Amino acid sequence: MFVVLAVALAGTLLAFSLGGPRHGRAAGAPSGHVVIDVSESHCGRGWTRPEPGVRTFDLHNSSDGAAEVYLEDPGSQAVYGEVEGIGPGTTRQLTVRLGQGTYAFKCVPDDGDAVTGPTVHITGGQRGPGAAPVSEHDLIPPALAYQKWVGTGLDQVVRLTTKLKDGIDQGDLAAARSAWLPAHLEYERLGAAYDAFGDADAAVNGTDAGLPGGVHDKGFAGFHRIEYGLWHGERAGGLRAPAAALVKAVTGLRDTWSQTRMDPAQLGLRAHEILENTVQFELTGRTDYGSGSNLATARANLDGTREVLSRLRPLLTTRYAGLAELQHELDRAGHTLDGFGHGASWTPLASLTRTQREDVNALLGDLVERLASVATLCDPRRTV
Repeated sequence: MFVVLAVALAGTLLAFSLGGPRHGRAAGAPSGHVVIDVSESHCGRGWTRPEPGVRTFDLHNSSDGAAEVYLEDPGSQAVYGEVEGIGPGTTRQLTVRLGQGTYAFKCVPDDGDAVTGPTVHITGGQRGPGAAPVSEHDLIPPALAYQKWVGTGLDQVVRLTTKLKDGIDQGDLAAARSAWLPAHLEYERLGAAYDAFGDADAAVNGTDAGLPGGVHDKGFAGFHRIEYGLWHGERAGGLRAPAAALVKAVTGLRDTWSQTRMDPAQLGLRAHEILENTVQFELTGRTDYGSGSNLATARANLDGTREVLSRLRPLLTTRYAGLAELQHELDRAGHTLDGFGHGASWTPLASLTRTQREDVNALLGDLVERLASVATLCDPRRTV
């Protein structure tokens, strides 16, 4: 799959695609484009007249295997643009703003060593910001710190879920409804760990999507199964088994978490995916089974995003010029969502005015775009 990774700093797009894939000879490049060879033997060849300003490069892979390409400062290794997944015989475009400095293309074949092309020097002009590459080794400390935090969070999930189960066991469904939201939100804050939870996440927080029997399917389990019963008049007797299964599932997660290993390379991506999923599932109401708490869940997801970013901050401070603005927008989104909370109750999505709905969608949609830059910056790059 062809992917262009855009390194966006301070609102400036450094690398982006100007169109779909083009096949055949790179010599057919539009006028003004610079054709760059992507191969182990001729990496970076073709850039004979380096000039400042916004420039488009046609990266033509003349080798017989896929490759990714970075445009970097060969001294500092700061990356100014990159393109992944350039197939053999395929041309992709990379547009960057060039200025005073030194540049070289680095070709990284899927099954070979990285090769750095000829160095070129540009005088004059203001180039776009670059970002030093992040290695998996750089990401290990923040991943370990985040994993420790998740372990503490799972302790709280077990405690709050047990309280939910106790209310159901005692037949006090009013108490169970009061206990459901705090337990669910505590789990939702652990968003970046979902991938590491594996199949257990479906048992804890799955929906009825894809189940033949829908909400009445035997495979429908976890928080949303209990939510559906609590807000659709189901008797306590029918909820005792799902509640017991939920407590068993979260207890199992907690007890095995110390042996689980999160992939450090995925931490930046998870910061982006948490709110991407929020927009897709919470702001559309697809995960509402009666409690009307989607906005509360969105607020918990926002907290979860902050937790990931707090661990990545040492890496982002020197790489992401838009970090302060991102934090400001996170604060703004949190303040907006808090306005829909009234003690233990939250305004349902359906009760928002059109303007309120548009504001929330715009705020979180903007954050998703900003967090895409975090995912790109924290994506480990091969340098050898």
